[in-house]
Amino acid sequence: MGDQRGFLKLARQSSACREVCERLGDFKDVYKMRPPEQSLEQASRCMDCSTPFCHWGCPLGNYIPEWNDYVFKGNWKQAFKLLEATNNLPEITGRVCPGLCEYSCVLGLNDDPVTIRENELAVVEEGFKNGWIRPIRIEDRTGKKIAVIGSGPAGLSCAAQLNRAGHNVVVFERDNKLGGILRYGIPDFKLEKHILDRRIDIWKEEGVVFKTGVNAGVDYSAKKLLEDFDAVCLAGGARVPRDLLIEGRDLKGIYFAMDYLSQSNRRVSQEHIGQADLIDAGGKRVVIIGGGDSGADCVGTAHRQGAACVVQIEVLPQPAECRTPAQPWPKYPLLLKVTLSHQEGGQRYWAVLTKRFSGEKGLVKKLFCVKVEFTPASQTTCSLMQEIAGSEFEISADLVILAVGFLHPEHSGLLNDLNIKFDQRENVFTQENYMTSVEKIFSCGDMRRGQSLVVWAIAEGRRCAYFMDKYLMRESSLPVI
Repeated sequence: MGDQRGFLKLARQSSACREVCERLGDFKDVYKMRPPEQSLEQASRCMDCSTPFCHWGCPLGNYIPEWNDYVFKGNWKQAFKLLEATNNLPEITGRVCPGLCEYSCVLGLNDDPVTIRENELAVVEEGFKNGWIRPIRIEDRTGKKIAVIGSGPAGLSCAAQLNRAGHNVVVFERDNKLGGILRYGIPDFKLEKHILDRRIDIWKEEGVVFKTGVNAGVDYSAKKLLEDFDAVCLAGGARVPRDLLIEGRDLKGIYFAMDYLSQSNRRVSQEHIGQADLIDAGGKRVVIIGGGDSGADCVGTAHRQGAACVVQIEVLPQPAECRTPAQPWPKYPLLLKVTLSHQEGGQRYWAVLTKRFSGEKGLVKKLFCVKVEFTPASQTTCSLMQEIAGSEFEISADLVILAVGFLHPEHSGLLNDLNIKFDQRENVFTQENYMTSVEKIFSCGDMRRGQSLVVWAIAEGRRCAYFMDKYLMRESSLPVI
């Protein structure tokens, strides 16, 4: 490394954010891009640790110490080449990834880890600024036709890799715009959509064909897909939300998080939403059920829409602020996350179970809740949830958002028409080579492995592309990751 003692000289310093009073007035990025000089300093903290566990922590296997060293030396172009070799969307992961690699950073054993995610973002933005990221001319085409169903991070990365291998790739997206969860599930204050469009435009110039507003299995039949293409990749995500089937669930004013976030993103992009379909937190008492990232995104969205108050509740107990013996380094720990959305206001409650909803004139008005506790888990039994006697309480609400995760992909339509086999969790079953139970049909991303992270979806898409290329050509020059 360029400076083997850099971590002793400098403390971790993250990027600055816009002031809360400013950013609540719009949906623009909350972060400020830090100057290159600061990235050079932070990259110097990457120590010569001999065994870089950040490789192990990253699903993409990014060459983290190597490009950090190049950044420290000011060799941005070489850093970019290494980053591009393993990641099709570093400008996305550099903004929204939770940083699995940082929790595996060796420096994190007794100090704050390296700002890997922010260094990654600095590298890719230097690549765009200097014109190093541009369409690659594909000289030789194989003549093979591949359909990719879904334009989320898994589908996009799979399509990009297969196109680079010389295949003719068509991506089908049932929404009117590309990006899947990147466009509709992540708020603009975390990921502005021109960032996504910038990369998609490059892939279009490279030869990937995108067809929007096409619902595969409905507008384009399963039979026709099998007839027209040499291979098919199913990358439609896990879109069936987990529901809360309790008394009062049929009241108006209760919505799934993805419906709320998707509509908000459409409104930010100036799409027209009819008044009857509008989900707006303006002036309302908002309760968000679910303490994960989607719930946090709903918190930030509700604040920007002018909610009167925002409450977020989670049935699980509050996580620890520091690692516990049950979550040792270098594992990714379940720790208390205080996101930028939480810093903007609102209240959070843990170990709260919602028992029922009540309303007036068909509209939700209250949640009836109870405090719960969990018995410690043992080697042979799981922890059990028990209600605490006498802890019942009520929360007033005009708008309730259910952010309690997803179950599995949608089975009706394409998957059933293709006679796809499912696993025990009702996700698409695949063999080790990502092929489904049906010949020449592959699957990747959340549709195959269940609800997960964007970085995992990208890794899934890249691996799937390798096996699809190998299936079609008997060998592949694509990386397996």
